Amino acid sequence: MTKVYQLTYGPFAENTYVIADDDLNALIIDPGMYHPEENVHFFEFMNSNQLKPCRLLLTHAHLDHVFGVNWINKTYKLTPELHLDDKVVYESAEVVAKQYGLNMKELVPSKISLVHGEVFKFGGSDFTIIHTPGHSPGSVCFRNDKEGYIISGDVLFQGSIGRTDLPGGDYNTLIRSITEQILNLDDDIIVYSGHGPITSVGQEKISNPFLQV
Repeated sequence: MTKVYQLTYGPFAENTYVIADDDLNALIIDPGMYHPEENVHFFEFMNSNQLKPCRLLLTHAHLDHVFGVNWINKTYKLTPELHLDDKVVYESAEVVAKQYGLNMKELVPSKISLVHGEVFKFGGSDFTIIHTPGHSPGSVCFRNDKEGYIISGDVLFQGSIGRTDLPGGDYNTLIRSITEQILNLDDDIIVYSGHGPITSVGQEKISNPFLQV
């Protein structure tokens, strides 16, 4: 079994996720810590729960989801893993941060390891990697069928969807990703989004204004 922790960080109120198994191994997904005190909070959180980070995964590489990558790499010796189609986005994060007036150093080298349809095991469950472009070219979701949840990144939010006006974004592609890869799941599947509160597939089918036919 796994336990999902949601931690909100940074100037864009981004949700960083830690998924822990029964042996206290932990996946870190989308580290959004920007301020030094947020790094301290994250470190103390991991220590207080006796968690042992083992992988650093990115749903996508927009700067608010990678602010903490270098610190995680330095602290836990983990290499960020992402989809090939977001490699350019990842490598441009430092430049984009400057456009927002934010300080950010060049990111550590990444590992292109997240491939659509591939499955990795963690905590006694299978996690399926789902390529869901539209918000960014290489956006992915992590789906845990056994325990009934999906980490959606910025693809789907409670009552909204990811923005598509950033480089590489496309509205129709995003809607197709959501329709084909998420809305076909069971209604009670929990959706852990990159921003905002937890929701479910069923709730978004009924109430999300962007998904009404």
